[in-house]
Amino acid sequence: MLKLDHITVVPPTLAEGVRHVQDCLDIEVPFGTRHEYMGTHNHRLQLGDGIYLEIVAFDPDGISPRHARWFGLDDQKTVRSNWDAGRRLRGWVASTNDLRSVLAKHGEIFGTEVPLPPENPVFAFAIPKDGSLPLDGAAPSLIDRRGVPVSSEKIPDRGAVFRSMTLEHPEPEAIERLYEELEIDHPPRVVTGTEVRYRAEIETPSGLKELT
Repeated sequence: MLKLDHITVVPPTLAEGVRHVQDCLDIEVPFGTRHEYMGTHNHRLQLGDGIYLEIVAFDPDGISPRHARWFGLDDQKTVRSNWDAGRRLRGWVASTNDLRSVLAKHGEIFGTEVPLPPENPVFAFAIPKDGSLPLDGAAPSLIDRRGVPVSSEKIPDRGAVFRSMTLEHPEPEAIERLYEELEIDHPPRVVTGTEVRYRAEIETPSGLKELT
């Protein structure tokens, strides 16, 4: 079974991502970390029940990894195009305890297993060969934390709580069937739309907000 691990805002720059989330949620998301092994960096925010929000962007001062960056971040032209079109909440990451089994059945969607960090792996992430989001983000990215859940103490808590997420998609029935086949626990609600587009409802100290 797959379970929601975190939701992802994918901006051209961290500053733009932080500003967008603050505009949506009235919360300034603190800096998280630099992914030295991936050439990316992030800001993170707890959303309750072990779920968190990640704003993840290309790190201009980072290395060039030996493989594609996650979340499509090698293709900055597409990242910018999506951002300017309002597709900013670009997807979500699902956790699994058996990544290899999922990839054996659905490797064409999710890519291959990449142990991270490479020198001393503590988790594994599935990354398509070109680094793109699975099915343009309609399918989750996959993480296997190898039995060690993310420490909530390392992620700032500003009183925000995840409530729900909705996906707009041109073929909602096909995506719902995929979610069922993957045995996703509480997947996003899928509705008809012209393109892949997410929105999430998040309870904040100043009320219920929508992140897009």
